[in-house]
Parts: sequence; structure tokens; C-alpha cells
Amino acid sequence: MQQCENYDKPVSFFYNHSGKHITSVWSSRDYVVLGLGVTVCLIVILSNILVIAAITINRKFHFPIYYLLGNLAAADLFAGVSYVNLLFHTGPYTIGLTQHEWFIRGALVDMSLTASVANLLAVAVERHQTIFTMQLHSTMTNRRVVLLILGLWVVAIFMGLVPSMGWHCVCDLDTCSTTVPLYQRSFLVFWAVLNLLMFSIMVAMYARIFLYVRRRCRSRPTPDADQLNYETVINLMKTVVIVLGAFVICWTPGLVILLLDGLGCKVCQVLQYEKFCLALAECNSLVNPIIYSYRDEDMRKTFKQILCFVCRSDSDQQGEPSTIEFKKRDSRSSRRHLFSSSSA
Repeated sequence: MQQCENYDKPVSFFYNHSGKHITSVWSSRDYVVLGLGVTVCLIVILSNILVIAAITINRKFHFPIYYLLGNLAAADLFAGVSYVNLLFHTGPYTIGLTQHEWFIRGALVDMSLTASVANLLAVAVERHQTIFTMQLHSTMTNRRVVLLILGLWVVAIFMGLVPSMGWHCVCDLDTCSTTVPLYQRSFLVFWAVLNLLMFSIMVAMYARIFLYVRRRCRSRPTPDADQLNYETVINLMKTVVIVLGAFVICWTPGLVILLLDGLGCKVCQVLQYEKFCLALAECNSLVNPIIYSYRDEDMRKTFKQILCFVCRSDSDQQGEPSTIEFKKRDSRSSRRHLFSSSSA
């Protein structure tokens, strides 16, 4: 971190300078935020562990799309953990943080959220490739999938470390933001615009997929093909609406707040909404498993088998251990396209 006369100043100095005052007294609102936040984070962690376990155990999910979904679950799991860390290092706890600890706290949140969004984009790219090449699964090799996943995490880690590597306002107080007092306003603008750009790319991809599938439905004359394509269009439309709707609801308010703060809006009262927007953005990590995994019939059945196995293990601790037995299904069913899976 660049050293200057403000290098040894406490975190509270920057908060007071930006107008985001913190106190050492816990209010009832702080306790409510902490309680609700921890509850949501626990659900996020457990649900994403379930997704990762299902993909690991069931060999039917050993395809690129499910590897990406597993990585998305890992990113959301990390988001839940990082947000728990944030909850226990916020409010009155913020006063006791050093600048180094404060940057670590922010880096964890930035990494997790960036990884989640990047994984959503990777899933969109994979679906775009498979549908336009008329394949049930991507032809990507395991090596390429691993490299892609590693690349996503490299980007997420880099984005998390950028502020601590110099894009901060420790030595230039006039550039400090209000919602994130040690970050420069220009970084908030960059981060918000980058995520909005990724969102726009996803919208364009899913819109193109939808138009392509609908056009193929109209051009295929056979009844079986028409019926299959019609079901694909309906399921695809539902998935696109849910994906885009959840993303817009969870991310847009926070990105707008960061953008307004970065642009130096003085009348926007960003501090009144920033905690709510951060919690709403974090809820996207809870919605992702539902959208991308729970809508898959095979995935839902695997979840039930895992949960039943856990229940049987608890009840049979003094007897013989239970095992999970996955029934073999028809190969055609096992290769069912993600977007053609039955809806919840």
C-alpha cells in the first residue's frame, strides 16, 4: 500500500471524513441486520454445499455445464462466507479495524461478488455455444473447463486486490467515496460499469438464444420436433425471465448506488440505501442455486437422495451405515439439456 501522512490513520478517520459516521454502541438496527444477515448466509452456504455435493457424487453431472454450475455454487459459497466475515467486522466493530484489515474485508466481498457474476456470464456463454451448435453438451475438454474456472477466479482475485494495490484514497482524501470510505470514487465507477457491461452481454446472449430457438421451432415441420422445440422455447423463456429478473432485482440497485456515489452525487442519499442494496446483491448467491440447479429434475432428485442419506445416517448411527444408490436412467434422459429440464 502506498505510504503517506494518512497511512497510519485509523479507519474511523476516513469514515468521519466521508460523512459515514460509525459509533461504538450497538443499536437495535445493528442487531437486526446481524441476525438476518447471518441467517441468510447460513442458508446460502448450506444450499451451495448441497449443489457441490450433488455434482460431485452423481456421475451424470460430470459435464462442462455442471462443472460451471458447481463453480458458480463455490463462488456463492465463498460469497456467503465473506459476507459473514463482513457482518462480524462492521458496525461498531469497524472502529477497531486497521486499514489492512479493512481492505481484506472489502477484498473478500469484491472477490466473491465478481466471481459470482463472472460465473453467470460463463454459464451464458456455454449455453450459447451448445444451442447454436445443436449439441446436448459442450465439447469443451476437462482441461479447458478447468482453465476457464481458474481464469474466472484469477479475475475475481485481481478485482478484489485492485483497491489495496493503489486504487484507494488513503493519500488523496478528496477522491474518497461515501459508501466505501477508503475506495476512490473512480474505482466505484469502474466496478459498476464493468458489471453493468457483463449484465448487458448476458442479456444479449440470452435474447439471441431465445430468438434462435423460436425460429427453429417454426422451421421444423415434424410433430415430434415441433413439440420438443416448443417445450424448449417455453422452458428457455422461463429460465431467461427468472435469470435476468433475479439479476436485475439483486444487482441493479447496488450498482446504481455505487455508480451514483462514484459520480459524486450529493443529493442521492446513498448511505440510506447502501446496506439494503448490499444485502440484496448478496441474496443473488441464494437465488443462483434455485435457478440453475433446482430447476433441473435430475438435480432435484439427487438433492433428495443426499438429504435422505443424511437423515438415514442420523437414525442408523447404531446400525449399519446407509449408502446412496443412484438408479441408472435412460441415456437419453441423462443427457437432457439443462434448459429442457422440467420446471419447478
